[in-house]
Amino acid sequence: MKSIGKYFLFLRLLFVNRERFGTYIKRILDECVQIGVNSIFIVAIVSTFIGAVTAVQTAFNLVSPLIKDYVIGTIVRDMTVLELAPTITAIVYAGKVGSNIAGELGTMRITEQIDALEVMGINSASFLVLPKVLAAMLMYPLLVILAAFLSIYGGYLAGTLTNVVTAQEYIYGIRIDFNQFTVYFALIKSVVFSFLITSISSYKGYYTSGGALEVGKSSTSAVTSSCIAILLADYMLAQLLL
Repeated sequence: MKSIGKYFLFLRLLFVNRERFGTYIKRILDECVQIGVNSIFIVAIVSTFIGAVTAVQTAFNLVSPLIKDYVIGTIVRDMTVLELAPTITAIVYAGKVGSNIAGELGTMRITEQIDALEVMGINSASFLVLPKVLAAMLMYPLLVILAAFLSIYGGYLAGTLTNVVTAQEYIYGIRIDFNQFTVYFALIKSVVFSFLITSISSYKGYYTSGGALEVGKSSTSAVTSSCIAILLADYMLAQLLL
């Protein structure tokens, strides 16, 4: 409970005694490149193969002749949009971006760079962390959209190349009984997950104390805590919105 309370007090620091908004613009754009654009490759690889594996394993389990092959496309679509694209990508994102944020802020803390900002009268939490949070909330939904597209396309390639489903059946399965709210739900989850990943990782890094060993521990703790928060938020959002 003490850590949770300290975390919420840390969030409060992000919005009090802020610098002028113009100060954050360049930092937000830099962070968009650092934690958004630089994550495209790993997100693309993971999402493509997840879609391909989902299609192949679904086809393997469809043993009844009463079930049409187009169901493969429907299952890949629903699993991707509802869960795989926002949630699995978030866990990968936490491993890459979360550990990097915690390591960066932890290093700044133990080398007294954060203390130097405080001496100059700058709210270091807002100056360093708020651009990361805003950049992630802007970029991660775009990564989720990319992940969803590539996952469905990966399922299409795997299904057609292995001849478990024809292209026409797969596309028909994607289109049939489509509920557009699932897309909105995925985007809502992506915004919540991006906030949790960046804020928790920043919290862990910002309050690092000790030396280089503790920086490594903070990075590990940031990834672990972010993954747990993602899974809890995933369950709560599913209960509230579905």
